Amino acid sequence: MSPFLHHTSPTLHAASPAKRRPAHRIAACVTAALAVIAGGFVQAEQAEAAASRIRLGSSSDVSRTSWSGPAFTMNGSGGVIAATMTKAVDSIRGGTGSLDVVVLAASAPGSGSRTPECDAIMGLGGVNSCTTWTLTKANDGNNSQANTDIRNAEFVYFAGGDQCKYAAWKNTSLRASVQSVVTKGGGSGGGSAGHHINSSVVYDACQGSITSAEAIADPYDSYATFTTGMFDWPHYANTVNDSHFVTRDRMGRTMAFVARAIKDGRTTSGKAWGVGIEEGASLFIDKDGLATLSGANSYIVLGDHQPEKAVSGQPLTFSNYKIWRLTSGQTFDFKNRPTCGYYLRSVTNGVTDGNLYNGTPVTGC
Repeated sequence: MSPFLHHTSPTLHAASPAKRRPAHRIAACVTAALAVIAGGFVQAEQAEAAASRIRLGSSSDVSRTSWSGPAFTMNGSGGVIAATMTKAVDSIRGGTGSLDVVVLAASAPGSGSRTPECDAIMGLGGVNSCTTWTLTKANDGNNSQANTDIRNAEFVYFAGGDQCKYAAWKNTSLRASVQSVVTKGGGSGGGSAGHHINSSVVYDACQGSITSAEAIADPYDSYATFTTGMFDWPHYANTVNDSHFVTRDRMGRTMAFVARAIKDGRTTSGKAWGVGIEEGASLFIDKDGLATLSGANSYIVLGDHQPEKAVSGQPLTFSNYKIWRLTSGQTFDFKNRPTCGYYLRSVTNGVTDGNLYNGTPVTGC
């Protein structure tokens, strides 16, 4: 079967809670077993067996010796945000010429267009082509044509879906290929699961999706799993991303992720920075690490000391998280990270104090 087949099986391309607690898993297994009996599951498996490639725009890549990035887009939900994607494209091409984009997905879209991200990207100025690669298996990260397309591109966008499948590409050629795009002055980004995979500490959700209540009740819950060593972008070190932030009430779990990152030594200098982006919002980050928010309020959560209590099977205690509430148009400097403008919140024995999403900034800091 050709590696260049079009998408054939519909699976939602956006963020989803996906994995559930054991009772739900049992029900899912029963459903899957019935599907196997009916033959439907086998057909779906075959339909997704091959890596697929769909290219829009020019059939030839841009030939150019230098680029003006890197630049990044961090989106709270799966779709491309025109405002920040335009900034990224213009920043990378230096305002002249055009560039090539690759969209990476681990599943095909559920309905409608088979290339929803590329449809949006091709509507922007300065884009020569956009190629969607759907790579459904971990070893698809070694697909030679996919890696060639990535290395020839100037921006790689990770679609929404399941960040565990993206984390599985860590030990494939794809990781170095994406890094090469940023190194040459291109960029990377993504939405929802694609946002998660672009932080230095990745909440991979490989055992299931965890809620805020579960995470602060036990920061070592079996559903709190992480991948490190995937990407570490310039000026973006020591970060752990989260998505759908306010809508799905994820401040509590980001607090737990930050505590875990520090306690487990996954970051440097005893600090970790949670980057929680709301649905429909997007953070554009330029080559100097200056981030500008577009859309709904989003949050930066700093833990700058060891948790007072982060123990398996026990509720979290962590005092004085520093939280920056960003509004649309506001900036945050990741290269020279601010030391003021935050409000404070704590978790004591699994109980949070005050309104986690609003507070009075500390003065005199």
